[in-house]
Amino acid sequence: MSATFAQPALNRLIEQHLPRSFPALSVCVIHQGEIILHNAWGWIDPDTRQHKVTTDSLFDLASVSKLIVETSFLVLVDAGKVSLDSSLVQVLPEFGRISPRAIGSGQDPHTRDFNPVEESFRGESVKPADVSFRHLLTHSSGLPPWRSVYLLAADEAPPPPAGGGLYAAERWRRGLAAMVEFPFAGAIGHTVRYTDLGIMLLGEAVARLQGGRLDQAVQELILQPLSLSSFTYNPVVNGIPRTNIVPTELDDHWRYRRAWGEVHDENACGVGGIAGHAGLFANAADVARFGQAWLSGDPRLSISGDLRASATRQHMSGEFRLGLGWMLKAAADSSAGEHFSSDSYGHTGFTGTSLWIDPARQLVCAVLTNRVYHGRHADGIHAFRRAFHDIIAEAVDAR
Repeated sequence: MSATFAQPALNRLIEQHLPRSFPALSVCVIHQGEIILHNAWGWIDPDTRQHKVTTDSLFDLASVSKLIVETSFLVLVDAGKVSLDSSLVQVLPEFGRISPRAIGSGQDPHTRDFNPVEESFRGESVKPADVSFRHLLTHSSGLPPWRSVYLLAADEAPPPPAGGGLYAAERWRRGLAAMVEFPFAGAIGHTVRYTDLGIMLLGEAVARLQGGRLDQAVQELILQPLSLSSFTYNPVVNGIPRTNIVPTELDDHWRYRRAWGEVHDENACGVGGIAGHAGLFANAADVARFGQAWLSGDPRLSISGDLRASATRQHMSGEFRLGLGWMLKAAADSSAGEHFSSDSYGHTGFTGTSLWIDPARQLVCAVLTNRVYHGRHADGIHAFRRAFHDIIAEAVDAR
């Protein structure tokens, strides 16, 4: 490991963005199986500056959490417990209770406004039994991009997290009851419509197939086999001090507190902090090690080479190029930057996190920030990600 790798270009980039774009940053870069960069910058508490960010600090992974849940599902596929083309209703029969289901509208995840029904689908309906797990993994299920599940899961926000608290099973039950009855937003298999709801339902399927809660399932299927000990849902509840957890946004409309030690995403928080689309916290090294397990075909991952190859090739395109859960590098303006190869794959998280893997270079980059600390509309993260990956690719090529 080199503390000076890619310097001074990396220092200049960080000076441009810290603390303006985010007050906390941790990265881990693996090249040809070796950690070549592992460092952290910034403050847990940027106002008082009593606690520095370290390489052990946990970040809210946001949608990078999806990769762990989706990979858990693929392990179950390889174990013969389910197939990619199995219908969701085979595992979640309540999803098919209302059939046919109308095509209606969803909500914009940022403005919370309801989107109008697309003209081509007005008056149409679909059969929920036609939704397969492949559709969920490729965001082509026709489900709406977002709905305010957290407001239907309980009458009020959960209290601030405390050590020893319990998972709110009733919140999840009520949230799930709403999700399985929402109108669709489009035809099944028609186009990519990136949706958290589909991965929340996939998470419930993983839990049922494994025979427990989702957090227990991902521990058994992914985290324990790969020895990824920093990954956790609800870190404060699980005894991790806040001084080792990077805070995110000041929530001024629902919780009325800064999210610190609890998941930023309202829907994940509202159903108890454990969900398929968000909720996991981890440090940068463990996120990179997870990426390395995919890159190297680590046998502890229990996914066959054929299935891994299928997961990282294009199945759908639209707003994103998608494999099975993985985002693939787009032709232009990708957060992976200019220089990562065209067969690179990864995922980003709304809080400012990302994992990108370049097979051609045997390169894994985990970049964790809390860019929503300044508010969810803060900019700068996309430019930072692109520049960071370009610096790393150029430095690796020059080694």
